[in-house]
Amino acid sequence: MTALRSLVFNVLFYVNLVLFLVLGSWLFACPRIWAVRGLQTWARSSVWLLRVIAGTRMEVRGAEHLPTGAALVAGKHQSFWETFAILPLLPDPCMVLKRELTFIPLFGWFALKFGMIPVERSAGTAALKKLVARAKKEVARGRQVVIMPEGTRRAPDDPPDYKPGAAALYGALDVPCVPFGLNAGVFWPRRKFLRLPGTIVIEFLPAIPPGLSRKQFQGELEQRIETSTRRLVAEARKQN
Repeated sequence: MTALRSLVFNVLFYVNLVLFLVLGSWLFACPRIWAVRGLQTWARSSVWLLRVIAGTRMEVRGAEHLPTGAALVAGKHQSFWETFAILPLLPDPCMVLKRELTFIPLFGWFALKFGMIPVERSAGTAALKKLVARAKKEVARGRQVVIMPEGTRRAPDDPPDYKPGAAALYGALDVPCVPFGLNAGVFWPRRKFLRLPGTIVIEFLPAIPPGLSRKQFQGELEQRIETSTRRLVAEARKQN
């Protein structure tokens, strides 16, 4: 039954995405924030489909720590789930994403319309400089820059592998950083089509104020995210 429900969800999830990209194409002619609101509506509908079809619910903890203005938001990346589920929780999210995604017809065009920040990870230091320059512009507009510090999805039991991008942004932006942990990988395993019933928890933690050295920030960020994530993953496994 889980496999069947997962199959139905996956089909409807991508149908829903295609419908948004096609039927929402009129948003290209609208102000950017209108397009972002459309994106957030799609994200909510995807969270709803996951709950109704696969039985996978969503719980937000630490909502009082969510930023309302310019901020850096950095957290664990275990699945595709967090890349869309976090969008409705922020007033004006600006995701850092792989540059290759912007080459996908419609999807990539919308990513640029939303004002997301594409990064060519193979470019090394040059990519970091472009990331910082672009993030400064978005923060100046009061947006929340969202980055997954490990850069790619990691299974719940994988050792952490934090890249320098989040620390570079923190050092340059002079805004608070709100970390988050989660257990999404237990219910939405990477590179598998199964969507398991239960409750995905995303936990927002108290903001790290600006002013720390990059080394101090990197250690504090990793410690907070990993501590939260380990606890949430253990909690999720007890459910199952």
